Amino acid sequence: MTDLDDIATVARAAVQAGGEELRRRYSDGDHDGDYGAYDVKAAADEAAEARMLPLVRRAFPDHAVFAEEAGRFAGSEPYRWIIDPLDGTNNFAAGLPTFASTVAVLEDGDPVLAAVHQPPTDETYLVRRNGGVRYEDRRVTATSDVDPAAATVATILGRDVPRDPDLAPKADALTEALRGRVKRVVASWAPTVHSGLFARGRIQGLVQFHPDEEEQAVTELLAAEAGGATHRDGPLYLAACDDETLAALRRATDEVT
Repeated sequence: MTDLDDIATVARAAVQAGGEELRRRYSDGDHDGDYGAYDVKAAADEAAEARMLPLVRRAFPDHAVFAEEAGRFAGSEPYRWIIDPLDGTNNFAAGLPTFASTVAVLEDGDPVLAAVHQPPTDETYLVRRNGGVRYEDRRVTATSDVDPAAATVATILGRDVPRDPDLAPKADALTEALRGRVKRVVASWAPTVHSGLFARGRIQGLVQFHPDEEEQAVTELLAAEAGGATHRDGPLYLAACDDETLAALRRATDEVT
């Protein structure tokens, strides 16, 4: 069985290598890509993944891998890597410094480790199941003394939600319901960045609705290991800094669901 310490070392190296590529391209004003109504496929995605994927494949050739650009690689071990070279592609392409390189590692389908690197601020998170969240090599928790009415909450939608005629109205209704309960609702276009802020107690809640696989494992592992109060109702996942805030989020979302 592979040692999780070895996996953690490679995961950190991979996101930092991807982040280095993104930082260089961002500084150079690189915004090449295919622009659609709902998403962007940037050249930086492929370039960052080309730095990350070989590190993982060389270190663990028997591990399964899903890489956002290169696709799926089979493996014989119980571990599966999910590589998202650029979470927040739309932000990157628009020149907004809110994006990250991420990896998640699953064991028999359950997230056990994740790493996130934010190139604009040179910040790194490493989270392990039953091992907590480390931000810049120090332990952090989702602790906040902000009242629910003054809370900031990030909403995370899967990429297909806005174009789905059934899901899009529900997502809009969720947002409106949350606005009636908390001070600020932020639509996240870089879920792992906002999940990191939640894990440090900088924002007070997360609301996921039909999330994409690339971000879901990272987001939920960060929330749980940071000590957040969580609740799942099918494709809806809530995380809050305390039980009182979670109750406020549940009251808001129950109005819709």
